[in-house]
Amino acid sequence: MSEFWSDVVKRLTPYVPGEQPKLANLVKLNTNENPYDPSPRVLKAIRGAVGENLRLYPDPNADALKEAIADHFAVTSINVFVGNGSDEILAHVFLGLLKHDQPVLFPDITYSFYPVYCGLYEIAFNTVPLTKDFSIRIADYDQPNGGIIFPNPNAPTGRAISLDEIEQLLQMHPHKVIVIDEAYVDFGGESAIPLTHRYPNLLVVHTFSKSRSLAGLRVGFAIGHSDLIEALERVKNSFNSYPLDSLAMAGAIAALEDKAHFERTRKAIIHTRENLVSALEALGFEVLPSVANFVFVRHPQHDAEKSALALRQHGIVVRHFKLPRIEQFLRITIGTDDQCAILIKALQEILAQR
Repeated sequence: MSEFWSDVVKRLTPYVPGEQPKLANLVKLNTNENPYDPSPRVLKAIRGAVGENLRLYPDPNADALKEAIADHFAVTSINVFVGNGSDEILAHVFLGLLKHDQPVLFPDITYSFYPVYCGLYEIAFNTVPLTKDFSIRIADYDQPNGGIIFPNPNAPTGRAISLDEIEQLLQMHPHKVIVIDEAYVDFGGESAIPLTHRYPNLLVVHTFSKSRSLAGLRVGFAIGHSDLIEALERVKNSFNSYPLDSLAMAGAIAALEDKAHFERTRKAIIHTRENLVSALEALGFEVLPSVANFVFVRHPQHDAEKSALALRQHGIVVRHFKLPRIEQFLRITIGTDDQCAILIKALQEILAQR
């Protein structure tokens, strides 16, 4: 450790992102990226935003993007917050809305950035165990807390809970902020955004990275009561007044406008996921029910880490977590039909050799 580090930095255990290998002809199924290109309208909008105005700062309030999001989701712009990917928004959420005397609650198996934010901002937290079938059980959250956050669908499991269950949670804790991280909701889940009209303690977070094929652009947003949004704006303007550049905003607006491209690629991923699930089950894998753009699987007779290494030798990368309860699972991103066919063929060969 450096003598120049602060005590907070010394205590941090940073988030480890999914590997971005620089290998040729790689079948990359490890970071839940969309296998399809962004809308052509997005690329056209970004090219159109390139010009002399790049010498100027972008709109710090991102008004045009907020209006586009508000129109798309039937809210008003004062109910919208935008940031440099949903990760930045989540960071502001932890500092601005979840840092209280009582601990924040989230599942024991979930997005591994949550405890990292708690470490960064020195926020107490308690994890709530998923059930034996890796589901979130709302009754388990009936305990004192300084706020609750989880993805729906959950990551890395892919399982989702219903809007009725989310509403039950909101009613259970009317004076605590409930944050629903909907990074994967467009692949078969049901968004809680309509509930924000009735519950001022609900914040819903989205990203353009997954269902809109813009992971490289870094755009996220949150929708909730204006009081929650104001808290996030206060944090943002104390940290970075210009989190989104002009190109990102232009591309994000165009992505929202091209609804046909969004629906076509979203449905293609859902269709491929169902086919992949059937193929994996035919090979003896247990596959958790998923409404995300990935599946979480294990084989009763084959070690997950060895399988991941064997797949890599076939030019395929998937995600393996060396964590309690899930060390025998692999998380596999849904690729194209061709990519998934290559995966299944490789698994057939690997399993046959053992």
